[in-house]
Amino acid sequence: MSLREGDPAEIGGYPLEARLGSGGMGAVFLARTSSGRRVAVKLIHRQFAEDDEFRIRFRQEVAAARRVSGAFTAAVVDADPEAEQPWMATAYIEGRTLAQHCAAEGPLSGAELRRLAIGLAEALRDIHRVGVVHRDLKPSNVVLSPEGPRVIDFGISRAVGQETLTMTGRVIGTPPFMSPEQLRSPRHVGPGSDVFSLGTLLVYAATGRGPFDADSPYLTAYQVVHEEPSLGAVPTALRAVVEPCLDKEPKGRPSADELLVLLRDLPGDLGGADADGPDSGRYRTRDVITQQASVTGDALASAAPAETPGEASAATRGDDSATESTITPAPAPTGADADSPDTLNGRRPRGRWRPVLAAAVAVAAIGGGVAALNAGRLGGDGGNDKGNDVVTSGAALPVGFRPWHKTVPGGQEVLDELRCVAHGDAVYCGGGGVVATRVRTMDGSPVWTVTSPGIPPQGVHMVGATDDTVIGYRIAAQDDTQSPPNEVVAIDAKSGRELWSAPSGAQSIAVTGRFEDAVVVGSAVVSVDGSNSRFEARDAHSGEVLWTTSFPAGTQCAPVLVGPRLFAMCATDGEVDDLGVFHPALYEVDRASGKLGAPITVDGRAVPVGVADGRLVLLQEPVAGGAEPEGYDGVVWVDPASRKVTYTRLAKKYEGTPGMVDGTVYVSGQTGLVTALDPVTGRKKWSRQTDVEGASGPVAGAGALYFSSATGRVVALSPDDGRILWATPPQADGLTGEQGASPRVTVAGRVLIVAAANNTLFAFDTRNPPKAG
Repeated sequence: MSLREGDPAEIGGYPLEARLGSGGMGAVFLARTSSGRRVAVKLIHRQFAEDDEFRIRFRQEVAAARRVSGAFTAAVVDADPEAEQPWMATAYIEGRTLAQHCAAEGPLSGAELRRLAIGLAEALRDIHRVGVVHRDLKPSNVVLSPEGPRVIDFGISRAVGQETLTMTGRVIGTPPFMSPEQLRSPRHVGPGSDVFSLGTLLVYAATGRGPFDADSPYLTAYQVVHEEPSLGAVPTALRAVVEPCLDKEPKGRPSADELLVLLRDLPGDLGGADADGPDSGRYRTRDVITQQASVTGDALASAAPAETPGEASAATRGDDSATESTITPAPAPTGADADSPDTLNGRRPRGRWRPVLAAAVAVAAIGGGVAALNAGRLGGDGGNDKGNDVVTSGAALPVGFRPWHKTVPGGQEVLDELRCVAHGDAVYCGGGGVVATRVRTMDGSPVWTVTSPGIPPQGVHMVGATDDTVIGYRIAAQDDTQSPPNEVVAIDAKSGRELWSAPSGAQSIAVTGRFEDAVVVGSAVVSVDGSNSRFEARDAHSGEVLWTTSFPAGTQCAPVLVGPRLFAMCATDGEVDDLGVFHPALYEVDRASGKLGAPITVDGRAVPVGVADGRLVLLQEPVAGGAEPEGYDGVVWVDPASRKVTYTRLAKKYEGTPGMVDGTVYVSGQTGLVTALDPVTGRKKWSRQTDVEGASGPVAGAGALYFSSATGRVVALSPDDGRILWATPPQADGLTGEQGASPRVTVAGRVLIVAAANNTLFAFDTRNPPKAG
C-alpha cells in the first residue's frame, strides 16, 4: 500500500517505503534500516500521544515485546515511547497471517497443522519463560513465515513488574479466542489463559472456525464461559491434546512446556478436518475479530485489505486491539514439584489432564504406530538412540573442580549475549552489557568484570583474548553524547584494568550477516575504524597501531578470520544501502602489513563458515529478493592462491545456523535438527533430530561435537554419524536464540563452559553431564 498524503517520510531515522495498515490506535509502515533490513514501524496516532495513561500502556507494550524478541516472535529493532508521537520498529515478517491463509485456502491439515501447533507452543513457552502473558492470541496475530509461525502484537500483554491499568466499559481481547477467566476477570489472568487461547486457535486452524463460535459476540462469550467446546471436526489425535487446553479452570490446563511435550508425541500426519463430523454443516472460514472490530476496538484488521501476491506482507501491519496491561508472572516449579520424577521440562503434569498424555500417545500409535511417533519427533533417523555414552578425554579436571552455575551482572539487562574463551585456569567472557569478565574455571568465582553502559545491537559478543589481554566491545549509553557509539576496549587479563580503547565501526552485519567489526589475530587486534572506512591493526596489549589499510573505493568491509587466515569481505556502498549484498568481494589480508590481495568476487549472497585444504568455504543463500536470509542452497569454495571460485549446489535448502569443523559443514535448525554436509560434493552425510532448539555450534571436543541453545541445553553428537552421546536439560529461562548465533560452548579439557540467557554461565565435566529430571 503506497504512502498517503500526510504520512511522514521517515520515523526515528527510518525512511518509510509503504503503509502496511492502520487502525484505531495507530498506523504501521514498512521501512528499512541503513543496512537494508526491512522493519515494520508502528506509529501511534497523535491524539493518543497526548494521553499520559496511553503512553504508559505503550511503554508496557514495548517492554513486553523486547522481552520476548526471539525465534518465534517479531524482534524489536528500535523504539521511542517518549517521542512526540511514540513509535516502535520490529523485524518485518514475511508471510500471511493464519487468518488470511484460512480465508484463502481453508484449514490446515497433516504435517502442516502439526508444525503450526508445535511452533505456536514453542512461541508460548518462550513468551511465558520471560514472565509475559500475551492475552490476545488469535489468527490475525499469527504469521505463517517461511521459518515457521511467529506471534506478533503484544499491545494488551502483561509483564512482571508493570502497573495494572484499568479500562472500564471495553472488552479487552477477542471473544472467540479469549479464556473464561479473561471474560470474567480480565485483570487476573495468567499463562493458562494463553494456553486456552492457543487451544481455540488450533481448533480454528484445523477446522476454519472456533470451538465456541456463535451468531453474536455476546453468545460466543457466554459459550466460552459456560458451554463445552465443539471439537467434532478436529482430527482425533490433535483433539486429545486440545481438549485439556480448553478446560474452564486454568489449573486444569497444561503449561506451554507440557503442551509442547504432548504435541511432539503426535504422529507426523494429523489428517485434516473431518468433513463428516457432527459440526461439518457449520463450517466456515473467517477471522472472527475482523467481523467484530466494533466490539473489541480493533479497527486495524477491518481497515486494511487482504494481502495479495506482490503486496507488502499483512503480517506486520500490527493489531491495535484495546491495550490493557496485566501483571502475571509465569509459574515456576518449586518444592516437591521441581524434583518429581514426573517432571516434564521442569513442570510436573497435573493430575486432571495427565491421562490425556497416555490417550494422545495411544491415538497416535493407532494412527501410525510407534515408528511414526519416532519419525515425527526425530526426523528421518527412525528412532531415539540416546544412550549412556559419554565423551571422555585424557585431560585432567582442575584441582577441586565441581560443576558450577553463575550469573554475571552487566551494565544492561541484555539476554543471551555472553560468549567465552578459555586460557589456562581462566575463562574470559563478554558481550551485551559486559565488555569482559574473568572467572575461574575451577568454580566459576569472579575475578573481575568490566561492564558496558549502553544497549548493544543483537549479536554483539566479546572479540577475543590473547595470553595477557582481553578484547571486548563497549556501547555508549543512549544519553552519552561525548563517547563514541561503539568502541573496541582492551582489558588487562590479570587485573581487569582498561589498557586502551578505540572507536569502532558497526557495519559488518550488513556485509557478512554477523556483528564482527574486530577480530583477534595472534597478539594483535584488527578492527574497523569509527568512520567505517579502513582497517586498523593494534598490538592487543599496548594499543600501538601496527598498520592501517583503507577500504577499496566505494565499499564497506568487515574482517573475516578463518583459522590462521585473515580476509576482508567487502560490498559496494550501493548494495549495503539497498537491498543486500549479492556480489561480495574477498581480499586476503597480509597479517604483517595489512596489504590487500587481489579481489575475488563471489556471485550471490554468501556467509563464510570455515577453511579446508587452504580454501575458504562459504554457504550460499538463495537470491529471491529482499534483505532477509532464506537458508542455504549451495557451497562456495574460494582458493586465494589460484583465485578460483567453485560453486556446488546442495540437494535442498537448509535453514538454520551454520558452522564448520574438520572439513564438514553443519547446519543446526531452529527445531533442533542438525545436518552434516560434505562441502565438496554438497551431499548430506547425516542428520539428527535433537531437543536443542535454536542451537548454535558446533564446537569440537574429544570425540564429540557440542551444540547449545540460549536455554543452556547442550547435546553431544558423534561426528561420524550424528549419534546422540548425551544431552542435558535446560539451565536457564531463555528464548531459543537467534538464527546465525555464534557458538555458546567453550571447551577447557574435560570441562565444558556454557553461556546461556540472562548472562548465565555454567560448567560441568563432560564425563558426567547434567541429567534430565
